[in-house]
Amino acid sequence: MKEIETLWEEVRALTAGSYTTEIQRLDSPPSSLHFVRDFVSQNKPCIISNATIHWPALSLWRNPSYLSSLLGNSLVSLHLTPDGHADALAPIPTAPHSLCFASAHVQQVPFPRALDFVTSSGNDDGKAVAYLQQQNDCFRTEYSELASDCDAHIPWASDALGCLPEAVNLWIGNHLSETSFHKDHYENLYAVVSGEKHFLLLPPTDVHRLYVRPYPAAHYSYSECTGEFTLELEKPLRYVPWCRINPYPKPGNEALERSRFPLYFNGPKPFECTLKAGEMLYLPSMWFHHVRQSSGDSGCTIAVNYWYDMQFDIKYAYFNFLQSLPYQSSYNPTLMESESKDLVSDASARGLKDELRADESAVKEDE
Repeated sequence: MKEIETLWEEVRALTAGSYTTEIQRLDSPPSSLHFVRDFVSQNKPCIISNATIHWPALSLWRNPSYLSSLLGNSLVSLHLTPDGHADALAPIPTAPHSLCFASAHVQQVPFPRALDFVTSSGNDDGKAVAYLQQQNDCFRTEYSELASDCDAHIPWASDALGCLPEAVNLWIGNHLSETSFHKDHYENLYAVVSGEKHFLLLPPTDVHRLYVRPYPAAHYSYSECTGEFTLELEKPLRYVPWCRINPYPKPGNEALERSRFPLYFNGPKPFECTLKAGEMLYLPSMWFHHVRQSSGDSGCTIAVNYWYDMQFDIKYAYFNFLQSLPYQSSYNPTLMESESKDLVSDASARGLKDELRADESAVKEDE
Protein backbone atom coordinates (compact mmCIF):
# COMPACT_ATOMS: atom_id res chain seq x y z
CA MET A 1 0.00 0.00 0.00
CA LYS A 2 1.99 2.90 -1.34
CA GLU A 3 -0.44 5.39 0.20
CA ILE A 4 0.65 4.42 3.73
CA GLU A 5 4.32 4.60 2.82
CA THR A 6 3.72 8.06 1.34
CA LEU A 7 2.06 9.02 4.62
CA TRP A 8 5.26 8.16 6.51
CA GLU A 9 7.24 10.60 4.37
CA GLU A 10 4.67 13.39 4.48
CA VAL A 11 4.40 13.30 8.26
CA ARG A 12 8.16 13.71 8.51
CA ALA A 13 8.10 16.75 6.29
CA LEU A 14 5.29 18.30 8.33
CA THR A 15 6.96 17.46 11.66
CA ALA A 16 10.48 18.63 10.92
CA GLY A 17 9.82 21.15 8.16
CA SER A 18 12.15 19.17 5.90
CA TYR A 19 13.34 15.62 5.43
CA THR A 20 15.53 15.47 8.52
CA THR A 21 15.70 13.30 11.63
CA GLU A 22 16.33 16.23 13.98
CA ILE A 23 13.82 17.49 16.53
CA GLN A 24 13.17 21.24 16.75
CA ARG A 25 14.94 22.93 19.66
CA LEU A 26 13.73 25.97 21.57
CA ASP A 27 16.24 28.17 23.42
CA SER A 28 13.83 28.87 26.25
CA PRO A 29 10.43 27.69 27.48
CA PRO A 30 7.57 28.67 25.15
CA SER A 31 4.50 30.61 26.13
CA SER A 32 1.43 28.47 26.70
CA LEU A 33 -0.07 29.81 23.45
CA HIS A 34 3.08 29.02 21.45
CA PHE A 35 3.24 25.55 22.97
CA VAL A 36 -0.36 24.55 22.30
CA ARG A 37 -0.50 26.14 18.84
CA ASP A 38 2.80 24.97 17.38
CA PHE A 39 3.37 21.66 19.17
CA VAL A 40 0.44 20.14 21.08
CA SER A 41 -2.19 20.77 18.41
CA GLN A 42 0.20 19.49 15.75
CA ASN A 43 1.28 16.46 17.81
CA LYS A 44 4.85 17.60 17.21
CA PRO A 45 7.80 16.99 19.57
CA CYS A 46 10.34 19.60 20.59
CA ILE A 47 13.29 20.02 22.93
CA ILE A 48 13.27 22.96 25.33
CA SER A 49 16.64 24.24 26.54
CA ASN A 50 16.96 26.10 29.84
CA ALA A 51 13.58 24.80 30.96
CA THR A 52 14.81 23.66 34.36
CA ILE A 53 17.84 25.85 35.07
CA HIS A 54 16.06 27.16 38.17
CA TRP A 55 15.70 23.68 39.67
CA PRO A 56 17.89 23.07 42.77
CA ALA A 57 17.96 19.43 41.63
CA LEU A 58 20.38 20.24 38.79
CA SER A 59 23.16 20.94 41.26
CA LEU A 60 22.07 19.06 44.37
CA TRP A 61 21.31 15.68 42.80
CA ARG A 62 24.80 15.34 41.38
CA ASN A 63 25.84 14.29 44.86
CA PRO A 64 24.43 10.83 45.76
CA SER A 65 24.94 11.53 49.47
CA TYR A 66 22.47 14.42 49.23
CA LEU A 67 19.76 12.13 47.89
CA SER A 68 20.48 9.52 50.54
CA SER A 69 20.45 12.09 53.34
CA LEU A 70 17.01 13.42 52.34
CA LEU A 71 15.40 10.07 51.63
CA GLY A 72 17.10 8.24 54.49
CA ASN A 73 15.86 4.67 54.73
CA SER A 74 12.63 5.34 52.86
CA LEU A 75 11.56 2.25 50.97
CA VAL A 76 11.53 2.61 47.17
CA SER A 77 10.58 0.22 44.37
CA LEU A 78 13.70 -1.28 42.80
CA HIS A 79 13.27 -2.97 39.41
CA LEU A 80 15.67 -5.80 38.55
CA THR A 81 16.30 -7.54 35.24
CA PRO A 82 19.12 -9.73 33.92
CA ASP A 83 20.05 -7.31 31.13
CA GLY A 84 18.50 -3.87 31.82
CA HIS A 85 15.54 -4.49 29.50
CA ALA A 86 12.40 -4.14 31.61
CA ASP A 87 8.97 -4.18 29.97
CA ALA A 88 10.48 -5.80 26.90
CA LEU A 89 10.20 -8.98 24.87
CA ALA A 90 12.10 -12.05 25.99
CA PRO A 91 12.09 -15.76 25.01
CA ILE A 92 9.64 -17.98 26.87
CA PRO A 93 11.87 -20.37 28.85
CA THR A 94 9.78 -23.44 27.97
CA ALA A 95 9.41 -22.33 24.34
CA PRO A 96 12.60 -20.41 23.48
CA HIS A 97 11.55 -19.64 19.90
CA SER A 98 8.45 -17.80 21.13
CA LEU A 99 8.41 -14.46 22.92
CA CYS A 100 6.64 -13.01 25.93
CA PHE A 101 6.31 -9.53 27.42
CA ALA A 102 8.64 -9.64 30.43
CA SER A 103 8.24 -7.28 33.40
CA ALA A 104 10.97 -6.67 35.95
CA HIS A 105 11.27 -8.18 39.40
CA VAL A 106 10.25 -5.46 41.86
CA GLN A 107 11.17 -5.28 45.52
CA GLN A 108 11.00 -2.65 48.23
CA VAL A 109 14.50 -1.53 49.25
CA PRO A 110 15.83 1.32 51.44
CA PHE A 111 16.89 4.12 49.09
CA PRO A 112 20.65 4.15 49.89
CA ARG A 113 20.86 0.43 49.12
CA ALA A 114 18.77 0.85 45.97
CA LEU A 115 21.00 3.67 44.71
CA ASP A 116 24.13 1.61 45.40
CA PHE A 117 22.57 -1.27 43.45
CA VAL A 118 21.91 1.03 40.48
CA THR A 119 25.38 2.57 40.36
CA SER A 120 27.15 -0.80 40.73
CA SER A 121 24.95 -2.74 38.28
CA GLY A 122 26.97 -4.31 35.52
CA ASN A 123 30.30 -3.87 37.27
CA ASP A 124 30.32 -7.53 38.30
CA ASP A 125 29.71 -10.34 35.84
CA GLY A 126 26.24 -11.78 36.23
CA LYS A 127 24.96 -9.10 38.57
CA ALA A 128 21.38 -7.98 38.04
CA VAL A 129 20.75 -4.63 36.40
CA ALA A 130 18.83 -2.27 38.68
CA TYR A 131 16.57 0.63 37.68
CA LEU A 132 14.42 2.92 39.81
CA GLN A 133 11.48 3.29 37.41
CA GLN A 134 8.31 2.68 39.37
CA GLN A 135 6.17 5.24 37.48
CA ASN A 136 2.60 5.50 38.86
CA ASP A 137 3.29 8.99 40.24
CA CYS A 138 6.27 7.67 42.21
CA PHE A 139 7.95 11.09 42.56
CA ARG A 140 5.05 12.40 44.62
CA THR A 141 4.73 9.22 46.69
CA GLU A 142 8.02 7.36 47.16
CA TYR A 143 10.26 10.43 46.69
CA SER A 144 8.14 13.22 48.14
CA GLU A 145 11.08 14.46 50.26
CA LEU A 146 12.69 15.69 47.02
CA ALA A 147 9.64 17.65 45.86
CA SER A 148 11.06 21.08 46.67
CA ASP A 149 14.01 20.49 44.32
CA CYS A 150 11.79 20.47 41.19
CA ASP A 151 8.65 22.14 39.90
CA ALA A 152 5.42 20.48 41.01
CA HIS A 153 4.20 20.96 37.45
CA ILE A 154 5.31 22.77 34.29
CA PRO A 155 3.35 26.07 34.38
CA TRP A 156 3.28 26.83 30.66
CA ALA A 157 2.34 23.23 29.86
CA SER A 158 -0.35 23.09 32.53
CA ASP A 159 -1.84 26.33 31.20
CA ALA A 160 -1.74 25.09 27.61
CA LEU A 161 -3.22 21.69 28.41
CA GLY A 162 -5.78 23.00 30.88
CA CYS A 163 -4.87 20.59 33.67
CA LEU A 164 -2.19 19.55 36.14
CA PRO A 165 -0.11 16.43 35.53
CA GLU A 166 -1.79 13.16 36.39
CA ALA A 167 1.56 11.67 37.40
CA VAL A 168 5.12 12.82 38.07
CA ASN A 169 7.78 10.12 37.92
CA LEU A 170 11.43 9.81 38.90
CA TRP A 171 13.86 7.67 36.91
CA ILE A 172 17.30 6.64 38.19
CA GLY A 173 19.30 4.14 36.12
CA ASN A 174 22.66 3.52 34.51
CA HIS A 175 24.03 2.95 31.02
CA LEU A 176 22.63 -0.61 30.89
CA SER A 177 19.01 0.45 31.36
CA GLU A 178 17.12 0.52 28.07
CA THR A 179 13.45 1.02 27.22
CA SER A 180 12.09 -0.71 24.13
CA PHE A 181 9.84 0.99 21.58
CA HIS A 182 6.39 1.77 22.98
CA LYS A 183 3.82 4.57 23.12
CA ASP A 184 1.93 6.26 25.98
CA HIS A 185 -1.48 7.89 26.09
CA TYR A 186 -0.07 10.96 27.79
CA GLU A 187 1.38 14.31 26.84
CA ASN A 188 4.86 13.81 28.24
CA LEU A 189 7.29 16.50 29.50
CA TYR A 190 10.57 14.70 30.16
CA ALA A 191 13.42 16.52 31.96
CA VAL A 192 16.95 15.17 32.43
CA VAL A 193 18.65 16.14 35.69
CA SER A 194 21.89 14.15 35.45
CA GLY A 195 23.54 12.24 32.61
CA GLU A 196 22.00 11.95 29.15
CA LYS A 197 19.01 10.25 27.55
CA HIS A 198 19.10 9.09 23.94
CA PHE A 199 15.71 8.93 22.22
CA LEU A 200 14.53 7.39 18.96
CA LEU A 201 11.07 8.69 18.01
CA LEU A 202 8.51 7.55 15.47
CA PRO A 203 5.15 9.29 14.87
CA PRO A 204 1.90 7.39 15.42
CA THR A 205 1.44 7.08 11.66
CA ASP A 206 4.38 4.63 11.60
CA VAL A 207 2.51 2.04 13.66
CA HIS A 208 2.79 -0.66 10.97
CA ARG A 209 6.58 -0.35 11.01
CA LEU A 210 6.82 -1.41 14.65
CA TYR A 211 5.34 -4.91 14.17
CA VAL A 212 3.05 -4.59 17.19
CA ARG A 213 1.73 -8.01 18.24
CA PRO A 214 0.02 -9.41 21.35
CA TYR A 215 2.46 -11.30 23.58
CA PRO A 216 1.72 -13.29 26.73
CA ALA A 217 2.69 -11.36 29.85
CA ALA A 218 5.40 -12.71 32.14
CA HIS A 219 7.45 -11.47 35.06
CA TYR A 220 10.95 -12.03 36.40
CA SER A 221 11.64 -13.33 39.89
CA TYR A 222 15.09 -12.74 41.35
CA SER A 223 16.88 -14.67 44.08
CA GLU A 224 19.49 -12.66 45.98
CA CYS A 225 20.90 -15.92 47.37
CA THR A 226 21.74 -17.38 43.97
CA GLY A 227 21.79 -14.18 41.91
CA GLU A 228 19.62 -15.93 39.33
CA PHE A 229 16.39 -14.98 37.57
CA THR A 230 13.40 -17.09 36.64
CA LEU A 231 10.81 -15.95 34.09
CA GLU A 232 7.24 -17.18 34.42
CA LEU A 233 4.10 -16.55 32.38
CA GLU A 234 1.27 -14.89 34.28
CA LYS A 235 -1.70 -17.01 35.32
CA PRO A 236 -4.34 -16.53 34.10
CA LEU A 237 -2.78 -15.76 30.76
CA ARG A 238 -2.83 -12.08 29.81
CA TYR A 239 -1.68 -10.45 26.57
CA VAL A 240 0.17 -7.21 26.05
CA PRO A 241 0.45 -5.58 22.57
CA TRP A 242 4.13 -4.70 22.14
CA CYS A 243 6.65 -3.66 19.50
CA ARG A 244 9.00 -6.30 18.11
CA ILE A 245 11.72 -3.97 16.84
CA ASN A 246 15.22 -3.81 18.32
CA PRO A 247 16.77 -0.78 16.61
CA TYR A 248 20.27 -1.77 17.78
CA PRO A 249 20.76 -5.43 16.79
CA LYS A 250 23.64 -7.32 18.33
CA PRO A 251 26.78 -7.62 16.17
CA GLY A 252 26.27 -10.41 13.71
CA ASN A 253 22.46 -10.16 13.82
CA GLU A 254 22.06 -7.05 11.68
CA ALA A 255 21.33 -8.85 8.42
CA LEU A 256 18.79 -11.16 10.03
CA GLU A 257 16.97 -8.31 11.77
CA ARG A 258 16.88 -6.24 8.59
CA SER A 259 15.45 -9.14 6.60
CA ARG A 260 12.77 -9.85 9.22
CA PHE A 261 11.71 -6.24 9.79
CA PRO A 262 12.18 -4.33 6.53
CA LEU A 263 9.41 -1.82 7.27
CA TYR A 264 11.51 -0.41 10.08
CA PHE A 265 15.04 -0.78 8.73
CA ASN A 266 14.30 0.10 5.09
CA GLY A 267 11.75 2.81 5.81
CA PRO A 268 12.32 6.43 6.87
CA LYS A 269 14.81 6.82 9.70
CA PRO A 270 13.40 7.60 13.14
CA PHE A 271 13.87 11.02 14.68
CA GLU A 272 16.85 11.08 17.03
CA CYS A 273 17.74 13.33 19.92
CA THR A 274 20.01 13.37 22.95
CA LEU A 275 18.64 15.08 26.02
CA LYS A 276 21.20 16.54 28.43
CA ALA A 277 20.90 17.82 31.99
CA GLY A 278 18.76 20.97 32.05
CA GLU A 279 16.89 20.07 28.85
CA MET A 280 13.29 18.95 28.49
CA LEU A 281 11.62 16.93 25.75
CA TYR A 282 7.99 17.37 24.83
CA LEU A 283 6.96 13.90 23.70
CA PRO A 284 3.45 14.05 22.20
CA SER A 285 0.88 11.42 23.04
CA MET A 286 1.03 8.16 21.07
CA TRP A 287 4.52 8.80 19.66
CA PHE A 288 6.58 5.63 19.74
CA HIS A 289 9.87 6.04 21.57
CA HIS A 290 12.94 3.98 22.40
CA VAL A 291 15.27 5.20 25.16
CA ARG A 292 18.89 4.53 26.10
CA GLN A 293 21.01 6.51 28.54
CA SER A 294 24.51 7.54 29.53
CA SER A 295 25.46 7.95 33.18
CA GLY A 296 26.61 11.25 34.65
CA ASP A 297 29.47 11.87 37.09
CA SER A 298 27.45 10.29 39.90
CA GLY A 299 27.39 6.97 38.04
CA CYS A 300 23.71 7.17 37.13
CA THR A 301 21.20 8.96 34.94
CA ILE A 302 18.39 10.85 36.66
CA ALA A 303 15.25 12.25 35.06
CA VAL A 304 11.82 13.52 36.06
CA ASN A 305 8.83 13.34 33.76
CA TYR A 306 5.33 14.81 33.88
CA TRP A 307 2.42 12.89 32.41
CA TYR A 308 -0.55 15.02 31.38
CA ASP A 309 -3.77 13.40 30.20
CA MET A 310 -4.11 13.38 26.43
CA GLN A 311 -7.26 14.49 24.66
CA PHE A 312 -9.05 11.50 23.15
CA ASP A 313 -10.13 13.51 20.15
CA ILE A 314 -10.30 13.01 16.41
CA LYS A 315 -6.52 12.30 16.21
CA TYR A 316 -7.08 9.28 18.42
CA ALA A 317 -9.87 8.08 16.13
CA TYR A 318 -7.62 8.54 13.09
CA PHE A 319 -4.85 6.52 14.75
CA ASN A 320 -7.19 3.63 15.58
CA PHE A 321 -8.49 3.63 12.01
CA LEU A 322 -4.97 3.60 10.56
CA GLN A 323 -3.87 0.83 12.91
CA SER A 324 -6.87 -1.29 11.87
CA LEU A 325 -5.94 -1.20 8.18
CA PRO A 326 -4.51 -4.48 6.87
CA TYR A 327 -1.11 -3.66 5.47
CA GLN A 328 0.94 -5.74 3.07
CA SER A 329 4.51 -4.53 2.88
CA SER A 330 5.82 -3.57 -0.51
CA TYR A 331 9.21 -4.60 0.89
CA ASN A 332 8.09 -8.16 1.71
CA PRO A 333 4.39 -9.01 1.08
CA THR A 334 4.53 -12.30 3.02
CA LEU A 335 6.17 -10.90 6.13
CA MET A 336 3.04 -10.26 8.18
CA GLU A 337 1.76 -13.80 7.70
CA SER A 338 5.08 -15.42 8.57
CA GLU A 339 5.44 -13.28 11.71
CA SER A 340 2.05 -14.44 12.99
CA LYS A 341 2.96 -18.07 12.42
CA ASP A 342 6.30 -17.66 14.19
CA LEU A 343 4.52 -16.33 17.27
CA VAL A 344 2.89 -19.67 18.08
CA SER A 345 5.02 -22.23 16.21
CA ASP A 346 7.26 -23.27 19.08
CA ALA A 347 4.52 -22.75 21.64
CA SER A 348 2.47 -25.32 19.78
CA ALA A 349 5.25 -27.86 20.06
CA ARG A 350 5.39 -27.28 23.80
CA GLY A 351 1.67 -27.57 24.39
CA LEU A 352 1.12 -23.83 24.83
CA LYS A 353 -0.73 -23.25 21.58
CA ASP A 354 -4.21 -23.43 23.09
CA GLU A 355 -3.23 -21.05 25.90
CA LEU A 356 -1.65 -18.52 23.56
CA ARG A 357 -4.80 -18.48 21.44
CA ALA A 358 -7.33 -18.67 24.25
CA ASP A 359 -7.91 -14.94 24.47
CA GLU A 360 -7.28 -14.09 20.82
CA SER A 361 -10.67 -12.45 20.30
CA ALA A 362 -10.28 -10.40 23.49
CA VAL A 363 -6.85 -9.25 22.35
CA LYS A 364 -8.25 -8.00 19.08
CA GLU A 365 -10.92 -6.05 20.95
CA ASP A 366 -8.30 -4.51 23.29
CA GLU A 367 -6.12 -3.44 20.38
